[in-house]
Amino acid sequence: MKERILTSLITAFVLASLQAQNASPVPKLVVGLTIDQLRTDYIEAFTALYGERGFKRLFKEGRVYCNAEYDFNHLDHASSVASIYTGTTPYYNGVVGNYWMDRNTLRLVKAVDDPAYMGIYTTENTSPQQLLVSTLSDELMAASQGTAHVYSIAPMREMAVFAAGHVAKGAFWLNDVTGKWAGSTYYGDFPEWVTSYNDRDGLDFRIADMTWEPYLPVSSYRYITSAVKQLTFKHHFFDERAEKYKKFKTSPYVNDEVNRLVAECLNRTDIGRDWTPDMLALSYYAGNYDHRPTGEYAMEIQDMYVRLDNSIGDLLDLIDRKVGLGNTLFFITSTGFHDPEPKDADVFKIPGGEFHIKRCGALLNMYLMAIYGPGQYVENYYDRHIYLNHRLIEDKKINLTEILNRASDFIVQMSGVRSVYSSQRLLLGAWTPRIDKIRNSFSPSRSGDIYVEVMPGWTVVDEYSQTAKVVRDNYVSTPLIFFGFNVKPETLYVPVKMATVAPTVAHFMRIRAPNAASTPPLIGIRK
Repeated sequence: MKERILTSLITAFVLASLQAQNASPVPKLVVGLTIDQLRTDYIEAFTALYGERGFKRLFKEGRVYCNAEYDFNHLDHASSVASIYTGTTPYYNGVVGNYWMDRNTLRLVKAVDDPAYMGIYTTENTSPQQLLVSTLSDELMAASQGTAHVYSIAPMREMAVFAAGHVAKGAFWLNDVTGKWAGSTYYGDFPEWVTSYNDRDGLDFRIADMTWEPYLPVSSYRYITSAVKQLTFKHHFFDERAEKYKKFKTSPYVNDEVNRLVAECLNRTDIGRDWTPDMLALSYYAGNYDHRPTGEYAMEIQDMYVRLDNSIGDLLDLIDRKVGLGNTLFFITSTGFHDPEPKDADVFKIPGGEFHIKRCGALLNMYLMAIYGPGQYVENYYDRHIYLNHRLIEDKKINLTEILNRASDFIVQMSGVRSVYSSQRLLLGAWTPRIDKIRNSFSPSRSGDIYVEVMPGWTVVDEYSQTAKVVRDNYVSTPLIFFGFNVKPETLYVPVKMATVAPTVAHFMRIRAPNAASTPPLIGIRK
């Protein structure tokens, strides 16, 4: 009897050892899912509405960091995704936002615009050339000598391109005008499987029959307090005319469109078929419909998360069938920014006002003319940045440090201004945590000479971009979830840096981290 037990134990040990030897040290597939405007507090608040395949499964089986933080200010689609995949901030990767002011032309440029490359299924000329450092996808392609399959699929162009990086096999986004999946000649030949999908099953063939109504009984949606009493909602996308695809991209159905193209990719390519890691960089949307305030569409945002939960479950099931969850490493996170909320009603007596950047620039120019003589010292402005005329300053032999200090001292006295940061103060001044975060948002060649920090509660009015945004510096929790390949389940509330994502995933794939990713990888994730 003892001999049989001993034999069984030896057999079990040998089998376990063989399985361990056969197990791959790297995942077959890495899936990066960036969910635009996803919030940890909303995930938790709406838990009672979810099924068992999506968020609940991620929290049960994944490693969940409930408070992931970006190390810079003024997040948007471009800067967030660029930061995730480069493992660094705009100071190094150069992507300060969706737009910035071109000093040579004094015009706004879009981060992914590039006239050197033609659009495919779009008139937009696109490339990632404004991205100044390598990405996670670049390093995977370099490590595999170009054999890895790397594709990026997103509703938004900026999210698709910066996740794809410089050498992916393709980046695809939904065209705002036609609803087709679009791309760029920068990435070489457009894949036949995307063309076939567009011609056979594109969104434009189906959108007329699509209507967004509550997924659950309306009595279920009671988790957001709102002054607007909604009985129900119903959105017909075919009624939106020229805006129908833009508005569709702010509905939960856009996440299912991403899943449809993912399925096509898995069925029509060799992605995830061998032990050379491949990568799918995906993006979803979790903001409010038509970028309207949550208080106005309180029912929609709850239904958005319910349907998002289903979309995540469908994605997990799809990957499990084609590649296997045990062979796939997921990292799921958020862009970390949120559509601006409107000004609070006067009845609540919350302090505030309006700060007009154009008026600020005009007053500053008058002040500098009074000191240094006639001239256009303020060349342009955008958002909270003021650009000075360096050629005029050089011609007049004015000390740059002096004029920056004078300008800062003048602006800081204006109503609504909390602080003013010159480029020299950010680059050469004393370190503080707040200055560090502003500095990380700054690019010497793309940001203004002066950055104006406006008080919370005040509205920044930018006549150039025709926007008015209320300043809110309140903390909003952002999730970071690792799931699948050898991931040890745990939920953690200790803050972590978003810059750790790229080096951590690179460590899983046994490749180099991106060349500006100086933050060490997270530890304790593996089983």
